[in-house]
Amino acid sequence: MTEAAELPPAPEQAREVFGERFADAVRYAELLAEAGVQRGLIGPREVPRLWERHLLNCAVLSEAVPEGVTVCDVGSGAGLPGIPLALVREDLNITLLEPLLRRTNFLTEVVELLGLDHVTVVRGRAEEVMGTLPPVHVVTARAVAPLDRLAAWGIPLLRPYGEMLALKGDTAEEELKAAATALTKLGAVSTSILHVGEGVVDPLSTVVRVEVGESPGGVRFAAKRAKAARTGRTRRRR
Repeated sequence: MTEAAELPPAPEQAREVFGERFADAVRYAELLAEAGVQRGLIGPREVPRLWERHLLNCAVLSEAVPEGVTVCDVGSGAGLPGIPLALVREDLNITLLEPLLRRTNFLTEVVELLGLDHVTVVRGRAEEVMGTLPPVHVVTARAVAPLDRLAAWGIPLLRPYGEMLALKGDTAEEELKAAATALTKLGAVSTSILHVGEGVVDPLSTVVRVEVGESPGGVRFAAKRAKAARTGRTRRRR
C-alpha cells in the first residue's frame, strides 16, 4: 500500500493572504489531505502541492470578485475555489453547489467546522436549481468542464449584468475562442482573460471573465426562468 503523501508546511504567502483566517486555512488543508484523500475528493499526489496549486491558486480569485456580492461556486467538489474564497472574503454570501452526496457531506462538515456562516452548501446540478436558487452576482468554477459547457450551466444562474469567473489554465484563450458563439447565445456581452495572484502564486492564476447583459442565459433561459418564477409564486400561494 502506498504511504500517504505528507502535507507540507504553509508557505509564508498563505499567512498574508488568509490573515486572521490563516489557522482555518491550515485546518482546511489538513482536511483535504486526510479526509479529502480518503473519500476520493482529491488525489494523493495533490497533497504536496495543496497550498500553491489549490488553496492559494483559488484564494487569489478574490482579486476579481466585487465587494459584498452573492456568489455561486458551481461544481464545488472539495470546495475549490469556494472555501478559500470564503476564508479571505467574509463580505461575500457564497453558495457551494455540488451534485454528489459524498462531496456535499464533506463541504457541510468543513463549513460547520470552520464557522463559515456566510457559506451555504446546496446539493444539486446547476441546470436543476435554476428558479429555486436566487440569481447571483457572480458564478465561480474551477476544473468543472470546457468553457462552453460550463457557461451553459453557470450563466443562467446569474442575475442581470452579473459575471462568471472561471479558473482556467494554459487553455484559457483557446477555450474562450472556441466558446465565443455559445457565449453570445447565452447572453454574454463581454469576455476577458485576467491574471491574478501577483507575488502570491507562480505562475499567476488565469481567470476567464464572462460578463452578461440583461438576459443571462439568453432567450431560452429567460423563458425557463419566468416559468420557474411562476411555479414558485403558485407554491407560495398554496
